[in-house]
Amino acid sequence: MKAAVLFDAKTPLVIEEVTVSKPLAHEVLIRTHAVGVCRSDLHFVDGLYPHRFPTIPGHEAAGVVEAVGDEVRSVKVGDHVVTCLSAFCGQCEFCVTGRLSLCIDASVKRPRGATARLMLGDRPIAQMLNLSAFAEQMLVHEHACVAIDRDMPLDRAALLGCAVTTGAGAVFNCADVTPGETVCVVGCGGIGLAAVNAARIAGAGKIVALDPVPEKRALAERLGATHTLDALSPTAADEVVEISRGGVHHAIEAVGRPQSAATAVKVLRRGGTATVLGMLPPDESVGLSAMDLLSGKRLQGGFMGGNRFPVDIPRLVDFYLRGSLDLDAIIAERLPLERINDAFDELRRGEATRSVVVFA
Repeated sequence: MKAAVLFDAKTPLVIEEVTVSKPLAHEVLIRTHAVGVCRSDLHFVDGLYPHRFPTIPGHEAAGVVEAVGDEVRSVKVGDHVVTCLSAFCGQCEFCVTGRLSLCIDASVKRPRGATARLMLGDRPIAQMLNLSAFAEQMLVHEHACVAIDRDMPLDRAALLGCAVTTGAGAVFNCADVTPGETVCVVGCGGIGLAAVNAARIAGAGKIVALDPVPEKRALAERLGATHTLDALSPTAADEVVEISRGGVHHAIEAVGRPQSAATAVKVLRRGGTATVLGMLPPDESVGLSAMDLLSGKRLQGGFMGGNRFPVDIPRLVDFYLRGSLDLDAIIAERLPLERINDAFDELRRGEATRSVVVFA
C-alpha cells in the first residue's frame, strides 16, 4: 500500500510502498477513506514528543473493514468504522472501572517476536498511536475501531476519531456541563470548535471562545459561542470574567500552550474547573495558586475527552445526522496523501481549522 512515512523528526514525510501484514486474532484490516491532520501528529513530526522511527503518523481516521482476524466480534467485513487511538484491552483496572481512554495494556499491540503489522522492505515500521492512518490501509486491534451508521460521510466521520471525541468529550465526560452553566473555550481549532458545539448541545448558558484568528472566532459563533474574544488581547481573561459575571464554571484549554492553560485557570469562578486538552511541551507544568485552591478551583487533564469511544462515537454520529453537531464547518480543506507535508505546514501556521486527507 501507499503510505506517508516519517524517517526522522523534523524531516518531511515520504510517500513509500509499505507492506501490511495479514490480520491475526483480534485484528482488523481497514481500507482508509479519510484522515484528519491533527496537531498531535505534528508534535511527533516536529520532535516535541519522542517516537521510534521509521513510523507512519495519522490517528484521526475513518474507513471500511476489508478483513478480520480470528475471534473478532465487534466489527465485520464491509462495516464503516471510525478508529480511535485510545485502544482498550477491556480487562485492566482502567477498563473495568469505565476509564477506557487511560488503558495502556500491551495486549492491543502485537506480541514481542511477532511479525510487525507494517513493514518497509525488511524494515519494521513503528506503528504510531496504535493506528498509523496516513496510509491506504490500517491494521489495528478490534478495540481501536467502532462501527458506525453507513449514512455518515466518512470524511466527516474521521474527525470523530480525535478532535470531536476530545473536544465534545471534555464537555460531556470530563466537565459534565450542566444546562445553564458558563463555559470558556481557549483555542478554536478542531478540538476547541468541537467543544463549543458540544457546550451548545449540553445547554450551556454563555459560551465564550478565545482565539487570535478572526475566521476561527466567526466559526465558533456559528457553532454556538455567545461571545468571542481575541486570545492575544491582554484584557481577554478579564473580559471573560466580566461577561460571565465573576468567572466561568468550566474552562476548556484546546491549544497545548502554557499561556492558554494559565488563561483557562484565570477565567474560572469560585469552584470552577479547568480542563486541559492540548499536548503541552513535556517539560511544562500547570498549577493552581494557594488562593485558587482556597476558592475551590479545580484543574484536570482530559486525555481524549475521557472517552468510552464504542459508545461515544456512535452517539456523536447520531448528533451529526440529526443536525446538532456541525462537522462541515470544521473542515477547511480536503487534500490527497501526496500533499501531507503541505497540510502540516498549514497546521504550523495555525490559521486553518482542520485539513482532511482523502483517499480515492
